[in-house]
Amino acid sequence: MDLEIKKSEKANLDNGKLTALLMGFVVVLGLMFVALEWTQREKEIDLSGIIVADLVFEEEKIPITLPEKKTVPPPPQSTAITEIIQVVDNDAEIEETTIASTEDQTEFINVDDYEEIVVEEEIAEEPPFQIVEDMPEFPGGAAALMEYLKKNIKYPQICRENNIQGRVLIKFVVNKDGSIVDPEVIKSVNPYLDKEALRVISGMPAWKPGKQRGQAVRVNYTVPVSFKLN
Repeated sequence: MDLEIKKSEKANLDNGKLTALLMGFVVVLGLMFVALEWTQREKEIDLSGIIVADLVFEEEKIPITLPEKKTVPPPPQSTAITEIIQVVDNDAEIEETTIASTEDQTEFINVDDYEEIVVEEEIAEEPPFQIVEDMPEFPGGAAALMEYLKKNIKYPQICRENNIQGRVLIKFVVNKDGSIVDPEVIKSVNPYLDKEALRVISGMPAWKPGKQRGQAVRVNYTVPVSFKLN
């Protein structure tokens, strides 16, 4: 006799409840895990947003200066030159222009017709001596000089009437040939007396020139010219 084993319907129901309960726990845990992950992500997003917000700096706007454009003036317009060509009939008479050669007009200069001019170079004279070994001397000596002055002086009338008298000192140069040059008044008494003294000294004859080491030299000399009323 075969025994047929029958399963209890209650046992089958209990097994189904247990499986459903386990599945429920799995679903609940999965939902909790998903919720936790989602919350964590939102926090990270919020924190990253705060950090990024704190690190954002406003960029300084620097104006860009463009180089000034230089305007190049247009080139000047060239003026067109119109060449006028005059057409002459073959029968018209044309005046012939004769061009004279400069060779035909050249005048030849004869050098022999001109005198040669020789410019002598001026030699600067040496300054006159003040004192030399042999001093200049009036012809005949000092006595002859006094006699010359006495005979040649003409007392100015205006000075005679006003009783003007005195001694005028005249300085001059005795050249190497004995001539008298460059007379000047170094002590004045009256313009009329000074002028007369210069006239008499300038008209003196040639002196015996002064000498230095046997050579004639130019010498300064001073002569007093006295004007006295008797």
